[in-house]
Amino acid sequence: QRMRSLLGNTACSLHLLFLLEWTMFRQAVRSLCRSSTKSSLIKETQKRLLPACISNSQRFVSTEVSKNQAAPAVAAKNAPAKQEVAGGSIGKVVAVIGAVVDVQFESNLPSILNALEVQGRESRLVLEVAQHLGENIVRTIAMDGTEGLVRGNLVVDSGSPICIPVGPETLGRIMNVIGEPIDERGPIITKTKAPIHAEAPAFVEMSVQQEILITGIKVVDLLAPYAKGGKIGLFGGAGVGKTVLIMELINNIAKAHGGYSVFAGVGERTREGNDLYHEFMETGVINLKDKSSKVALVYGQMNEPPGARARVALTGLTVAEYFRDVEGQDVLLFIDNIFRFTQAGSEVSALLGRIPSAVGYQPTLATDMGTMQERITTTRKGSITSVQAIYVPADDLTDPAPATTFAHLDANTVLSRGIAELGIYPAVDPLDSNSRILDPNIVGQKHYDVARSVQKILQDYKSLQDIIAILGMDELSEEDKNIVARARKIQKFLSQPFQVAEIFTGHAGKLVQLEENIAGFEKILKGEMDHLPEVAFYMVGNLNDVIEKAERLAKET
Repeated sequence: QRMRSLLGNTACSLHLLFLLEWTMFRQAVRSLCRSSTKSSLIKETQKRLLPACISNSQRFVSTEVSKNQAAPAVAAKNAPAKQEVAGGSIGKVVAVIGAVVDVQFESNLPSILNALEVQGRESRLVLEVAQHLGENIVRTIAMDGTEGLVRGNLVVDSGSPICIPVGPETLGRIMNVIGEPIDERGPIITKTKAPIHAEAPAFVEMSVQQEILITGIKVVDLLAPYAKGGKIGLFGGAGVGKTVLIMELINNIAKAHGGYSVFAGVGERTREGNDLYHEFMETGVINLKDKSSKVALVYGQMNEPPGARARVALTGLTVAEYFRDVEGQDVLLFIDNIFRFTQAGSEVSALLGRIPSAVGYQPTLATDMGTMQERITTTRKGSITSVQAIYVPADDLTDPAPATTFAHLDANTVLSRGIAELGIYPAVDPLDSNSRILDPNIVGQKHYDVARSVQKILQDYKSLQDIIAILGMDELSEEDKNIVARARKIQKFLSQPFQVAEIFTGHAGKLVQLEENIAGFEKILKGEMDHLPEVAFYMVGNLNDVIEKAERLAKET
């Protein structure tokens, strides 16, 4: 009140004072209130307060300039090589054993899962704390090759887990496990960074709505439909078509979906990752000319150290979580291959000296898998629909790695080598594949009845195959002969030409709507297609394609 009565309408009016930080304002008031005359107060005000007001205003403008105009400065600030660390504890390397690095600190031991950064290297090397050994020594796993690393190298604690850039700026870009771009298109400049280790959403945040996700693939949509916001597993041995199927799903769902997608390449072939990137550019899913790209790519391929392969799935998941939690999007997360995540965890576990469990896997297999899978879920803000390719070692579904994954999935699509040998692609086993949402209350009574009838006739045909092999078709009853004929047509009709495989098969890709799909199989079950030859059902889309192919074959013969 004293200041207000003395200052009046001078240049340093009260609204300028509000621009000051509270501490500066308080100090200035104390100093001013010691004066007794108006003239001395004004002089003191001009001396102390106006410079502070001006400097505050300049700081605000410079922040805006740095955000909007000084892109090179921002790029330099966000570049990984110059990233400032929050932890600050400095240690030194005391042992290097392949991908395992022991680091000793004098004080302030970093927490488990903290990221450490090795100093004095051209390429950025990040270590993740895995164990505390005693005597202020931590055992870490390297996220890149340790070539050239020697005892005595300085290491700085970042004070947090590995943090990666997240946000719309990641769309159309390829990054590695630590968030560095590997597409040679400059740094990924984002407003937000996020740690790759996080807690799963709380129960109260989760959504329980059930809705079918249409893929356009007949065998999937009919017999093992995918849930929107669910977890889907593609199980199969080597060379049965997991990656082709996941690429077709990306092609069909991501385009129709229209939202954002994240693809995590975990321990798979670099060639496939490169092919996928170029295919995305050809189809317009990635657009380098503007900001209309719809997919972010995260790669940790076969040639990467086990630490990177064990964490790259979490990096991809973190990118997807941002779109779900912050932007409220329905995100598609593709992981190829989740088995490599388990395999890398097994390698890391062995390097850390843990006693292996069954078949040589890490003793923490169920925990590692559960920690990641529980983060892939639908919340009230948005959803993550995850499609995970899962390699099955030696085609053994009881192997601990795929068996542990089964428990977390809403739908299992099992690819069979026996069906692939018949030339039926996609080689999905209609009897082994299943879905939690194949329920009349979710998909409808008609869909449910047709799907179960298809599975029943295929199971009956499987039971009759032994009799046919021994006695031949002539010994079957008329009813059994009809079952065999219709089952063989259904088996052929479950095949479908893929758009992503057109250049290999020579067949134009087909996408079948759910209603056409159900109607087609219903007519075969009722015997309405008994007059058409079996070969007409092979590698086609809907029933109209079957009729056209049958007419074409009739003309040729």
